[in-house]
Amino acid sequence: MIVEPKTRGFICTTAHPTGCFENVKHQVEYVKSQPHVNGPKKALIIGASTGYGLASRISSAFGCGAATIGIIFDKPAKGARTASAGWYNTAAFEKLAAADGLYAKTINGDAFSKEVKEQTIKMIRKDLGSIDLLVYSLAAPRRTMPDGVTVSSVLKTVGKPFTNKTIDLKTRTISEVTVEPATEQEVRDTIHVMGGEDWKDWIADLHDAGVLAENAVTVAYSYIGPELTHPIYLDGSIGMAKRDLYEKAVEITKEFPEVTAYISVNKALVTQASAAIPVVPLYISLLYKSMKERGLHEGCIEQMYRLYHEKLFSGAKPATDDMGRIRMDDWEMKPEIQKEISDLWAHIDDNVVHDYADIDGYWDDFFRMFGFQIPGVDYTKDVETEIAIPSLEE
Repeated sequence: MIVEPKTRGFICTTAHPTGCFENVKHQVEYVKSQPHVNGPKKALIIGASTGYGLASRISSAFGCGAATIGIIFDKPAKGARTASAGWYNTAAFEKLAAADGLYAKTINGDAFSKEVKEQTIKMIRKDLGSIDLLVYSLAAPRRTMPDGVTVSSVLKTVGKPFTNKTIDLKTRTISEVTVEPATEQEVRDTIHVMGGEDWKDWIADLHDAGVLAENAVTVAYSYIGPELTHPIYLDGSIGMAKRDLYEKAVEITKEFPEVTAYISVNKALVTQASAAIPVVPLYISLLYKSMKERGLHEGCIEQMYRLYHEKLFSGAKPATDDMGRIRMDDWEMKPEIQKEISDLWAHIDDNVVHDYADIDGYWDDFFRMFGFQIPGVDYTKDVETEIAIPSLEE
């Protein structure tokens, strides 16, 4: 059938199989064009189908030559409904990995569940023996706890409401938005979903199963951002979860002698998660324009390759900030960039937003996540939507 983008809120409810394939292929070609990284040889990527997780899997496989197991939670096509973008991305990744003779298998299921952990350990034992890298890149909206209770994360402030500017990306108009504070229970639930509990559970289970290689590395991803987003992010409910993530990194390194845990603070990018956060899309639009003008803009794949090549696996101990975090947001947080955005923020309105915000760039990145607006793809052609992920067919 002919597949067109259909949006609802901050998500696209369709995905284009050919576009997703070409998007993944482009990322693979970028990594293959860069110097080889002396990094992991057996990697487990939790949350491997989109964004930073997908870019991590590509960097592991095509940058380091690693065998990879990816954990995803995606839907195949059914009738008139396309598969999710993550499903098509994973199918593309496995096809490209096979063409290069790289081991790549995928588990589709709830990464929080004991069943998926057990299935993963069984696969590692059978096929790899052990892993030397675990990337934890989940951005889930909810989690079913071990007692069967399902809890959800919220995007709210902590303590008091927050009012600031935001943008309606469809109408390109600026308005004010007020974000209400989370309850104590909502903060606790958000920590359960977005914090480091499950990351540490994965490490503990892998350790107990004896499938963590000596001197293994594990990394989880976070964000800090500028002061103008702190009330909704760093100091909000999500920020509380990210603090827990950092605390768990310290605990993992201390409690499991064979593994070192890092938090990588990444740059603001268009993802399904960031698109949902009030204030942030306007900030990203301004940031894109400023960084592109300076030649400093990076997408997910450029960011993750740089993390591998210059930080995690450079041959030296990664440079970190005073809290032990790797700062991949170093270019975003350059004083001259942040000053420019701060000055613009004070007077940005409907009349000048077109001049100072890269809204077209935001939309390009948004639709490319779902396989649309990819150069060279003919979107007027019928395409087969029922694409198999080879390892799930075994």
